Amino acid sequence: MGRRGAARRLSVNILLAAVGRSRPSPERSLFDHFATRLTWRLQVKEVEEKRPLPVADRRARESDLLLAVIPKGALLIVLDERGKALGSVDFAQTLGVWRDSGRSDLAFVIGGADGLDESLRRRADLLLSLGAMTWPHMLVRGLLAEQLFRAEAILANHPYHRA
Repeated sequence: MGRRGAARRLSVNILLAAVGRSRPSPERSLFDHFATRLTWRLQVKEVEEKRPLPVADRRARESDLLLAVIPKGALLIVLDERGKALGSVDFAQTLGVWRDSGRSDLAFVIGGADGLDESLRRRADLLLSLGAMTWPHMLVRGLLAEQLFRAEAILANHPYHRA
C-alpha cells in the first residue's frame, strides 16, 4: 500500500484535560454522543482544586494540575477565547497534518472559570478559540467532541460534514 494509504491508518490519541468534574446533564449527554462516535481514541482527565485560593493562585494551581496529566510529547492545544478561530475544514486539516506527520498524540485543555495561567498558554502548540462568546465549560466539552468527530469525518471523506 502506498504512503497515502498508510497515513490514513495512523491513529489519533486524544486527551481532553479539563478543570471540573462532569456530572450527568444534557451537556454530558452531548459530549458522550459525539465521543462514542469517534474512532479516534479519546480519554478525559479531570482535575480540581477545591481550596479557596486567590484567583491568580487558583489559575496557577489548576494549570499545574492540567500539565501533570498531559502525556510527554503530546501536542498541546489550549482552548482559549483569545486563540485562533479555525473553521471546521481548517481544524480537520490541521489535525490531519499532525496525524500524517506522526504527531498523533493530542492534548486539548479546558481551563476553569477563572481561565488559565499565562505559563500554560505560552506552552501551547495551538491556542484554539471556539469563538468570541463565552461558553459554559461543560458545553465546551460537547462542542469539542462534535468538532473532533466532524474533523474525523472530513478527513475520511464521510458525508457527515456538508459544506
